[in-house]
Amino acid sequence: MQSLVKGHLVMSLLVSDELAFDTGVELAYDPGDPLAIRLTFHLPGDPPVSWIFGRELLLDGITRPSGEGDVRVWPVAGLDEDFMDVCIELRSTEGAAVLRSPAVPLISFLGRTDRALPMGQEHTTADLDRELEAILGR
Repeated sequence: MQSLVKGHLVMSLLVSDELAFDTGVELAYDPGDPLAIRLTFHLPGDPPVSWIFGRELLLDGITRPSGEGDVRVWPVAGLDEDFMDVCIELRSTEGAAVLRSPAVPLISFLGRTDRALPMGQEHTTADLDRELEAILGR
């Protein structure tokens, strides 16, 4: 059985061009839901906010603008000129939030998800699991 992959980091929540504050963020990947990543961030005084979106969307957004609709991801120049940052925009009917993170911890997290279940094998694994359950009568 493949295990849950988790990552913890601090991202900046961009309130405006002049104002941002750091917030703790948890990334989680469950090979049982092989195409999705859960991002949960914690705002002071509010319950945690979770978003689920595609693992491939996060990967693509590290190198080029990606996504449509509720979730968009794009690279930006980092504070350290040797490394890029990544912005993740989350939109709902209640508003929008933009989180900014260095790319390196996101790349590291995606690498760990790939070791748990290589990208491109998500459907094969899910189909195999269903077949095994059917064979074993579960």
